[in-house]
Amino acid sequence: MSKTVRKFLFLLFLTGSFSVVFSQSQKIKATSISNFTIDVDEFLGYDSFGYSYQIKNNVFSKIKGKEIFEYKNVSLGKITKVDLQNPLKLVLFYEDFNSVVLLDNQLNKITEINFSLNNVPIVVSAIGMSTQNQLWIYNALNQQISLFDYLKNEYKTVSTPLTEAIKYYQTDFNTFYWIDKKNNFFSCDIFGKTTALGKIADFDKIEIISPQQYIFSKANLLYFKDISKPNSDVVYEIDILEKSFAKFCYKDQILSIFTSKEITNYKIVIP
Repeated sequence: MSKTVRKFLFLLFLTGSFSVVFSQSQKIKATSISNFTIDVDEFLGYDSFGYSYQIKNNVFSKIKGKEIFEYKNVSLGKITKVDLQNPLKLVLFYEDFNSVVLLDNQLNKITEINFSLNNVPIVVSAIGMSTQNQLWIYNALNQQISLFDYLKNEYKTVSTPLTEAIKYYQTDFNTFYWIDKKNNFFSCDIFGKTTALGKIADFDKIEIISPQQYIFSKANLLYFKDISKPNSDVVYEIDILEKSFAKFCYKDQILSIFTSKEITNYKIVIP
């Protein structure tokens, strides 16, 4: 073997080694910290006080140890979405009846709002808790994001009409986030400022962590992406044990994986 060939093979080996190291570095280690069986239809997540929230047979419940609180409203049909941002004021959305119910921390009803009875025509297809006794609303009639003051019964539009249908949405107190059918990522704040945040990777399920970060699943694999970094094209795979799962939730470095029979909580450190 000639010296030139040996040198070429050595360089090829080094290149391959660096490639393997680089590939391995694109994984986030998930350390299992707890696992338990659960008999629910949908696991919703945890609050900062350690309570878990779930739905079984359309009954919404809140559990910690032996403490169990439940709420059901058969007259409003199926629960479409639950907002857990404020554990003292929970939001249950019943899309079929264009209604929302606000609950206190013991799941007693605070108020019930039927948007079909509002003076301004509203058909809600997205909702979430906002600030100062307001709810985020996406009104399907005018295709605009709005704020609704449930104490004053006041409604105001904050965005221009959206040009594409919403594929996924998520809210915090100050921001309405959405991803449209073309996987474009946007935000709208309470003052109506709309920002294009970029293109989202194709996903089956997703959870937005911040305007720059999100966790998503595709084909039963879980990934993390940060679009703010210079190497924003890098996607990190989160290394979990489950081969399939129904849902995942992330809060304060705890990743919860819900399968049909159990929940596993992992500790992860996002790069």
